[in-house]
Amino acid sequence: MRPDEKIFVAGHNGMVGSAIVRKLRERGHTNIVTRDRSQLDLVQQAEVRAFFAEERIDQVYLAAAKVGGILANNTYPAEFIYQNLMVETNVIHEAWQAGVQKLLFLGSSCIYPRMASQPMAEDALLTGVLEATNEPYAIAKITGIKICESYNRQYQTDYRSVMPTNLYGPGDNYHPENSHVIPGLIRRFHEVQQSGGDEVVIWGTGTPRREFLYVDDMAEACIHMMELSSATYAENTKTMLSHINVGTGEDLTIGELADLIGEVVGFKGRIAFDTSKPDGTPRKLMDVKRAQSLGWNPKVPLRTGLALAYKDFLANGGR
Repeated sequence: MRPDEKIFVAGHNGMVGSAIVRKLRERGHTNIVTRDRSQLDLVQQAEVRAFFAEERIDQVYLAAAKVGGILANNTYPAEFIYQNLMVETNVIHEAWQAGVQKLLFLGSSCIYPRMASQPMAEDALLTGVLEATNEPYAIAKITGIKICESYNRQYQTDYRSVMPTNLYGPGDNYHPENSHVIPGLIRRFHEVQQSGGDEVVIWGTGTPRREFLYVDDMAEACIHMMELSSATYAENTKTMLSHINVGTGEDLTIGELADLIGEVVGFKGRIAFDTSKPDGTPRKLMDVKRAQSLGWNPKVPLRTGLALAYKDFLANGGR
């Protein structure tokens, strides 16, 4: 990418989008376009069309999405499927209408079947039943991949898709009900610690295994994949299977994760498990051989990343 290329980062206020902006600036890119939701509602096609017509964007990083943990997905399934479908459809279609040739769509590891073989390779897509707790979100993300592939097939665009594993780090959402597992546990451990409590209760059995990637590593992966030549990307993907997994290739149990977060926060009490609450998918480990073969590897170890995430939580008042 040329330093002067006009790059639109959709979702720049989110955890991933803000990390992409940071990393682009570190690489000398100064022509980065962002819009708050009050300035541009990506759910509204007319607004998105006017934006692309006016700005004449060269490249797009589509990191905007409605996201959340098990509780949020179960509580707001209609919002999760509608808003995500509208955002990705509007941005991808109007980018094409405006002549944008290069776009990166960010998906999610939840696109894979609930009982997919582990680690989950890219070709596991559409081979089985999805996890019920986040099916609407997963359907939307699968659709985003297929929109990119369809426009590539018909219009010869260069629209790429990356599927991140579970992400965490600066800019995360620490809401007590709508957050993902790491920010949710950080808040829970911190609040119990501050109140002088001696027990933290975790949802589920603690046995499901999960993989976690520090958000700055994800941002580096996004830029790395965008900078690959069209020929290299095409050689390592297929026309109808064009997405690339991004993760660490390593996982741990939720119980082990809770122990690590407890250590980072300084909690000395007991960890209990509420087995009446859902576990979600038994295991979600990404096969990341394709990303590694293309020259990308993560840099931030989990414990280091958790310490950085907790520092961010403290600095921002646990927003």
